[in-house]
Amino acid sequence: MTALRRFARAAAIVLLAGAAGAVCGQTGDLARQAAPAAAAAQRPELQRLYAGADAIWLDASGRATGNARDALALLADAASDGLDPAAYRSASLASRADGLAGASPDVRRAWDVELSLAILRYLRDLHFGRVDPKALGFRVSASKAGAHDIVAMLAAAIANRRVAQLRNELAPPLLQYRELRESLARYRRIAQRWPAGHLGAPKASIRAGDAYADGAALRERLVLLGDLPGDTPPAATAVYDAALAAGVARFQARHGLAADGVLGNATIAALDVPAADRVTQIEFALERLRWLPHPDGRRVVAINIPMFRLWAWDDAAADAKPALAMDVIVGRALKTQTPVFADQMRYLVFRPYWNVPRSITRNETLPAIARDPDYLAKHDMEIVQGESDAARVLPPTPESIAMLQAGSARVRQRPGPANSLGLVKFIFPNDDNIYLHSTPAKSLFGRSRRDFSHGCVRVAEPVDLAAWLLKDQPKWTRENIVGAMEGKPSLRVDLTQPVPVLLYYVTAMVSPEDGRLHFAADIYGHDAKLARALAALRDE
Repeated sequence: MTALRRFARAAAIVLLAGAAGAVCGQTGDLARQAAPAAAAAQRPELQRLYAGADAIWLDASGRATGNARDALALLADAASDGLDPAAYRSASLASRADGLAGASPDVRRAWDVELSLAILRYLRDLHFGRVDPKALGFRVSASKAGAHDIVAMLAAAIANRRVAQLRNELAPPLLQYRELRESLARYRRIAQRWPAGHLGAPKASIRAGDAYADGAALRERLVLLGDLPGDTPPAATAVYDAALAAGVARFQARHGLAADGVLGNATIAALDVPAADRVTQIEFALERLRWLPHPDGRRVVAINIPMFRLWAWDDAAADAKPALAMDVIVGRALKTQTPVFADQMRYLVFRPYWNVPRSITRNETLPAIARDPDYLAKHDMEIVQGESDAARVLPPTPESIAMLQAGSARVRQRPGPANSLGLVKFIFPNDDNIYLHSTPAKSLFGRSRRDFSHGCVRVAEPVDLAAWLLKDQPKWTRENIVGAMEGKPSLRVDLTQPVPVLLYYVTAMVSPEDGRLHFAADIYGHDAKLARALAALRDE
């Protein structure tokens, strides 16, 4: 029997056998994981990997090689990256490894192919993620398929006895990923010690000095989470003392709550979230980081939607603090969610017109005009015909309103301090017409939860962002930027080089500002959708 025919027979045993298959009674689950379509797709990869060999993980006597031991160790440690070792049949493969020397050639070859399939799946999951982000509506793509041929990398690693290094080579090269991986290990330890029961919910908010019967339990929880030093002495009585209030304030700052040290129902609810649930949030964040493009040394603007925060880096590949950080306001959770995608910022517009989207015109502006004929004048709006800033202005007559209703005219708001876009917008052309902009509604930045927009992202410090983007153009000093924002005409300024913009969504991250692990509410329900997608994979 030729090597290729022997390989094909072993592969067929692993890939196509049913629950009653002959590979030590273990092939059924793998066959279900590798559905016929997937198995057909994997055969060419396996043929490339084996290149005519009978086995690549076993020596001539049928014993597992050092490469095989390293591969099994990677699979066993998959949980450290938020992956599930059971998905790669880690325990089953390891338990059968020692008995292969006395097994039949077919059983040996089947085990060998099974390990190949498992390690290929693990490496893909580690590098690209388990779920296709586009299936969940995330328009991000790592675009790494051409740069990383997983089969070729595995073959080279086997040839050079470097299988153990594959995890480091294929995990996302992001500081945030490494920090979250460390946080995952820490929170798993916390979950093992998580106290039973719930903290007492106060009838009214509790401030430092007030009585609180569950003070000792609260102290235990804050120490466990690292928000209170372990040597903090317990209060002499059941009182909410200054030390507890300081620990609560630190906890609140990490969980998207007003960091006032006041113990209310929202804070109690966050403190009562089991550490095991926080572990899941970290695992989901690691999965989503695998979807992202890798840094290439260029400047980048990144916005984490559920944390309402923007960061800008001079070099995203460097393990450095961001050059800029600020609060943002994102789309409303129920109606106008800010999409997740990556694009290239190309220009700024000072003193922009606000071209009111058709959906807002239909659902909000036209009903407002019907209630108040002076609505347009009161809000410095006008009806125009045409798409450019030089579009013809129409008088607010019934005929113009009819054109507006028919969609042959549109509404825009004139530039100025009251303009809904503020005094500058930052453009990265995209199909959803999403962009960053300033806003006259500054008071909303004082809220801890900031999903108020129609989908675009409002930035708290527009002058700072403009100055950072234009710092390679000497003309655009801070003074000139402010002058352009306060001048008369609209002015477009092109960037010398496009700047990548990433709108992403994770509810657990290590802040690049304070180095502490932060959690956010799943405002758009994306964590819940990812949970369902991963559960569906386990059920296949």
